[in-house]
This record gives sequence, structure tokens and C-alpha cells, in this order.
Amino acid sequence: MDTVLSINNLSKHYGKIKALDGLNLEVNRGNVFGILGPNGSGKTTTLGMILDVINPTNGSFSWFGKKSSTATRKKIGAILEHPIFYPYLTGVQNLMVVCDIKEVPYSRVEEVLQQVGLGERKDSKFKTYSLGMKQRLSIASALLCDPDVMILDEPTNGLDPQGIAEIRELIIEIANSGKTIIIASHLLDEVQKVCTHFCVLQRGKLIHNGLVEDVGKGSISVEVKADAENLQEVLESAKMHTQLKRELDKYILTMENGYGAADLNKYLFDNGITAKHLVVKTKSLEKQFLEILAGQEGGQK
Repeated sequence: MDTVLSINNLSKHYGKIKALDGLNLEVNRGNVFGILGPNGSGKTTTLGMILDVINPTNGSFSWFGKKSSTATRKKIGAILEHPIFYPYLTGVQNLMVVCDIKEVPYSRVEEVLQQVGLGERKDSKFKTYSLGMKQRLSIASALLCDPDVMILDEPTNGLDPQGIAEIRELIIEIANSGKTIIIASHLLDEVQKVCTHFCVLQRGKLIHNGLVEDVGKGSISVEVKADAENLQEVLESAKMHTQLKRELDKYILTMENGYGAADLNKYLFDNGITAKHLVVKTKSLEKQFLEILAGQEGGQK
């Protein structure tokens, strides 16, 4: 794999506080990599250091196999904190200012505005933009230099459901164009929908690193509803599950390895019960995230 970002034993200490503590991580070309963690876990500190905004206490990192430099930074587009533009300038005018700063030709402005879906509002003043539009203009700004890597810190923070969906689709489009994307976020459902890989930080330490597609592998859960007074009794006798719990009008079974919904459905039918609702539930990233954090807490006791 072509390594885009390599982090080696990276640390940042503020006195006795270890904002980041010996982080080792690799991001490969084409990854959409999510950095997850509760508040104070070290997500933003990590992004600040790999963008040369914060000086590390210890450790190192490299971009594209080279030490960070002006040349490597030109290959990176980043959005940190909230979008900041001139309120009385239009979308086009604001991006032209960014072009001057980044030494990018003005011809890129129209391209990126179309790419982020702001073509029709390009001549509107920034102050008239919705939060979602402001965030899209920020992404357009990061895309001006046609970077190899995009770094997004909480890209959907504060947006309504429609705005979140729009930014999610935009991130997927950018990823499909071949760019590597690194996202710091606490919105686990969004990370699961757009990321290929993810890691979890807690109190500055890396406690998990893996593929998003591996989330939910292993034992499955099955939701069951049926019009039968003896449903609970029959389910308890099935001996196909490790856990059985009732939630309102349905039962949820955590199945033993090797058993699935079809086995359970056949067992119910053989016992004279026809299920009116039988749904396989895969583990969400949120549930795995909470399990990872709980396991870490348990290990420290």
C-alpha cells in the first residue's frame, strides 16, 4: 500500500496533561479514515500537529514518505474549526482571495464551486449562506489547490439532517475522485457511512484501529415479533442464543455463532409460531465504539 501519512510515537503534553500520548498510525492512499473519540481524546490535537499548527512534544510524522514541508503541505487541503470568510463578499470573491493566498489560478474557482454544488449561489454574499452552504464553501476552499489529501475536522458539526446528508454525499464524491480523506468526528453514524477505516482515541491514547467493514462481524442479533402468548417460553428453549431480552413488543436475541435468522424462524415454525417480524440487526459503529471504550475503562480498573 502507498502510505500517505505515517505517525510515529507522536505526543503532546501540556504540563502533566497528555493531550496525545505515543500515537502510532498509518493512513494509506485512497483511505477515508475516521478519527473517533470522546471530547478531550486528542483528535483535534492530532490534526493540529500533522498540519504543523501545533508543535509535538515527542515523536514524528511524515507525509508521502517525506518530512513535512511547504511542498508536502501544498498537497493537503484542510478544514479546521468553523468556516471563516468575509461576510460581505460573494462565494466567488471569497475563493478568489484564497486563490491569491494559495497562489492558485482563478480558473479553479468555477470548478470547485460546481463540484460542491454552489454554482447557482456563487454570486450571493457569504452572509446569506446557510450553515450547510458555508461548510460547502469551506470544502471548496480546501479543494482549490487540487490536494491529494483532505483533512476535515467535524465537517457536519451544527448542521441539520439535510445539511449532514449533503456534506456526506459530497465527501463520498470527493473520495471517489481518488483523494485520501481524514475525518475527525463524534458523529459515529456518519463515519460508518463514509469511512473505510477508523481509529478510536481515548485520553490521548490509540485504543482501536481497523476497518469499518469489520464492524458488526461475529455474532448477530435478531429482532422477533409474533402473536403467540408462549413466544418468550419458546425463544428461551431454542438454545440458539447467548442473550434474550424484551423491548416493548419485540424480543431481541444475540445469536450463538453458527446460528442465524433462518434457523430461528424454522424453530419457531416447528413450534407452531409464525413470526410477523424477523429482522437481523448488525452491530453499529456506535455500539462497537461504546464497547471499545467500556473495555478500555474495564482494563484500567
